[in-house]
Amino acid sequence: MGTAGAASAPRSAPLRVDAQRNLEHVLRAAREVFGELGYGAPMEDVARRARVGVGTVYRRFPSKDVLVRRIAEEETSRLTEQARTALGQEEKPWSALSRFLRTSVASGAGRLLPPQVLRVGVDGEEPGAPAASGAASAPGAVDEARVPQQRQGAGQDDFRVVGQRSGGADGLDGLGEDTGAVELLEVVGRLVDRARESGELRRDVTVADVLLVIATAAPSLPDAAQQAAASARLLDILLEGLRSRPA
Repeated sequence: MGTAGAASAPRSAPLRVDAQRNLEHVLRAAREVFGELGYGAPMEDVARRARVGVGTVYRRFPSKDVLVRRIAEEETSRLTEQARTALGQEEKPWSALSRFLRTSVASGAGRLLPPQVLRVGVDGEEPGAPAASGAASAPGAVDEARVPQQRQGAGQDDFRVVGQRSGGADGLDGLGEDTGAVELLEVVGRLVDRARESGELRRDVTVADVLLVIATAAPSLPDAAQQAAASARLLDILLEGLRSRPA
């Protein structure tokens, strides 16, 4: 019995390596699938892309909600770091904002932003409507997600809070502060404020607009070279639209 136990013990190590490899395959596949089809794509598509059984996916992520949050958190964190790097390494405000946009579009992270940060003017409010700064939500109110909507010429703290609840079947309930979205909005808000104050960014451009540029300028095409070229060209056009013009 002792000999048999000793012989079988080392076999556990390869299993751990396989499990880690499967996890990496699942995460990579999830980024690709959700990036192409949105967070509404079924778990079966993720499993198929990862070339594992759907049971393997569920063993690592007991629900789709858990997997969606993992991907959203990772991509939001990546965008936040890209924004911080641009702030720290570019002295000129427009160069910092432009660098952040180009880096983010090239990474493809815009396709995986939590949907709530891309919603503008929802729930019957006008896109430019002013918000009550620091307003507290009433007890028992619907879960709220911060939306990157700024008043024209407002500071980085003037974000509008909009009640938002997504369909649970898509695994999107409550995606917001817990994915690092608020931190992302604050850092990008500083980029926007600096560029606006320098006179290089249009006065009506908001943080929401910048994030929409990232999401819009990251098309998913089958050919990598064509995708890179299309993204760069589209971003050039969108950047020109963000720049201020002499009166």
